[in-house]
Amino acid sequence: MAFSNEQMERYSRHIILKEIGVKGQRRLMDGSVLIVGAGGLGAPAALYLAAAGVGRIGIADADNVELSNLQRQVIHSTPDVGKPKVQSALDKMKAINPDVTVETYHTFVKADNILSIISEYDFVIDGTDNFSAKFLINDACVISHKPFSHAGIIRFKGQLTTYVPGYGPCYRCIFPSPPPPDAVPTCSQAGVIGAMGGVIGSLQATEAVKYIARIGSLLTGSLLTYDALSMEFRKIKITARQDCAVCGERPSIISPADCEAAPVCEGIEL
Repeated sequence: MAFSNEQMERYSRHIILKEIGVKGQRRLMDGSVLIVGAGGLGAPAALYLAAAGVGRIGIADADNVELSNLQRQVIHSTPDVGKPKVQSALDKMKAINPDVTVETYHTFVKADNILSIISEYDFVIDGTDNFSAKFLINDACVISHKPFSHAGIIRFKGQLTTYVPGYGPCYRCIFPSPPPPDAVPTCSQAGVIGAMGGVIGSLQATEAVKYIARIGSLLTGSLLTYDALSMEFRKIKITARQDCAVCGERPSIISPADCEAAPVCEGIEL
């Protein structure tokens, strides 16, 4: 199907990139991404994916907008306080690009619903704020052979990696199990610089765009870390563990399960 004149203008900066072009933009428009968490990481990711023209974007979050969210969760604004985050996010995404389809899930992503939710999407972005959700997303994506981007931020540090089935380690290869409760400070205890979500969440969106458009190299087999205070990025090579409980040679985790774990601030700190 040919692009309309409006679409040609809207996506012109993508189309003139030889790596994307008309074919890559069509792939984006035919593609789908699920964002779990409409917070510090999910907010910029959702905005950029909508702007990029990803045809179908799902956003899952059970929370409502709070005043303390606005320091970093840039998809929400002051009038949105008290509104479900998924509704606030939908409004901003459709305002940026009315052509995209936005599916909302105003619910906690749990073991009993995650497989059915992620099955509808080509790529998953983990923008959650607790370890139990991060391990659940990892396990469900590995079991379902679904690519996803993991990321975490706290204080002045951030990290991310991308899992693609058959092409590198999963989250459990790096962190085999959740930490015990109270082992890691919460966001309200440790704090986080607001712009960190923009940096790392935008990188997650970039990974999703590259995967769907089939361009460039993804962060498979690498953990990218960022220290805002020193303004340093590091790319650390990581390898799959043969004894990994979910992607190893003899996996012991064959279905997603909810677990109790320490809360964190949009992720974890190295």
